[in-house]
Amino acid sequence: MRTGRTGVRKQALALLLTLAVAACGQGAPKDETPEEAAAHPPTAAPAFNSPTLQAIKRRGRLNCGVHEGLVGFAYTDNRGQWRGFDADFCRALAAAVLGDANAVRFVPLTTSQRFEALRSGRVDVLWRTTSWTLSREAQEGVRFAGINYYDGQGFLVRRSLTLASATELNGARVCVQRASTSELNVADWFRARGIEYRPVVTANEEEAREAYAREDCDAFSADISALAAARTLLPNPEQHAILPDVISKEPLGPAVKRGDEAWTSVVRWTLNGLILAEELGVTRQNAAAMADDSRDPRIRRLLGAEGDFGPMLGLSKSWMKDALVAEGNYGEIFARNVGADSSLDLARGLNAQWNQRPAGLIYGLPIR
Repeated sequence: MRTGRTGVRKQALALLLTLAVAACGQGAPKDETPEEAAAHPPTAAPAFNSPTLQAIKRRGRLNCGVHEGLVGFAYTDNRGQWRGFDADFCRALAAAVLGDANAVRFVPLTTSQRFEALRSGRVDVLWRTTSWTLSREAQEGVRFAGINYYDGQGFLVRRSLTLASATELNGARVCVQRASTSELNVADWFRARGIEYRPVVTANEEEAREAYAREDCDAFSADISALAAARTLLPNPEQHAILPDVISKEPLGPAVKRGDEAWTSVVRWTLNGLILAEELGVTRQNAAAMADDSRDPRIRRLLGAEGDFGPMLGLSKSWMKDALVAEGNYGEIFARNVGADSSLDLARGLNAQWNQRPAGLIYGLPIR
């Protein structure tokens, strides 16, 4: 009897083991048969083709959308020439694409016009202090090609108010631009802290600055870079201060029309090349000489002395050398327009290179 029971137990265990193995095998992918593999032959990568780039080359000019007038970023000087951080990136892109930094038409755009100008083809690229957000990529029909300035929203106030923090603005009147991320950020920030305020909503940044100057509001809220620019235009700039509070993240960068991935890559890698050049010590003055003399393979690839990285993008081998000789590297563009060599005198901060001390967020992707 013991032997019989033992046999039954063994048979039962064997059956359970068989069922468990079968259950584990259910749903597991089967290896492809040779016939199935043959039905999926290797697929060649699609050709790098940009209708936007072709159109730019045909017309011989880059159409670049910029701010209507923001000191340090995009504005016209007393000779009617466009100047500023974003304007220089437009010229660098024109030099990379067409070999001529002056082959660019600047198209001033309001906040409400900027995305429609891209969608309609009125501009090829938007370089207009525009924050990269999910809703803009999902709903506006655009793609962002990178980040050229890490900003954040803050508050400009009169020093006479002796404020140490924006948390002291309870009941204050705050000037802010309509239909902007700034308007939403201010509302979110005050609501999250249970602080009362009165929004003074204006059509654009210029009107917000003018309302603040007239004392129609107690504080002006916008990106800190825009506040620094606005302060330089006030009658007595030293009487105004930007509070230390940073209430949002504003990654600013170039945007292009959705649907032309190749053109997005051209803009992305031109921006990246300018960033990488600063990291590698390539400047406006030495770019041409380094293209001939440098032994560093990273520099030789960047400047077109080795490889065909420009032609991969539909550009010349010297695309980045042309851009650098025209406008300089990222650090040079920053310094003369918004940094130490400008009236704004903004610190590099988050816009310092990743390997500087203190380190920032600017990081050059490898060209290889």
